[in-house]
Amino acid sequence: MLKVTALALFAAFLGAEAAGAQTMTLTSPDIAPGGKIADEQVYKGCGGGNISPALSWSGAPKNTKSFALSVYDPDAPTGSGFWHWVVFNIPPGVTSLAKDAGDPKGPAAPRGAVQSRTDWGVPGYGGPCPPKGDAPHHYHFTIFAVDTPKLDGDENTSAAVVGFQLHFHTLAKAELMGVWGH
Repeated sequence: MLKVTALALFAAFLGAEAAGAQTMTLTSPDIAPGGKIADEQVYKGCGGGNISPALSWSGAPKNTKSFALSVYDPDAPTGSGFWHWVVFNIPPGVTSLAKDAGDPKGPAAPRGAVQSRTDWGVPGYGGPCPPKGDAPHHYHFTIFAVDTPKLDGDENTSAAVVGFQLHFHTLAKAELMGVWGH
């Protein structure tokens, strides 16, 4: 009986801990969860505006020292998916990215943030553009709460190298997924 009571108390403690845990969220006025991505966000080569969506996040752990963001298409016919946007070293006080913050030459990106090379071969946002005839692709926008103020890298750093660093420095993350196809 004592063993069952101890287990019940431990389970109640774990439940209380989970209830008090903060959960990160990522939202966008431009992309509904699971919804179709607007043509404004689609790559220019596919007839879109190639403007990155506005994004906001909340619920990061208190010990977050920076943020990183990626946009990844696992459906790309490459064998390894396709990275559409990688931003890191976003200051810890920033909780949103304005629409078109993905233009590395524009003023909308947060000061100090680094936009690195995507699979388009250049830094900055490169919107959806799956091959014609493919089923709609899924685009995963992921915000990472990071335990260090700076990840190593610059605008030439690949998404894989940034992802490798994030593997060891992520405190929490949140995802928003949208779809697009021809």
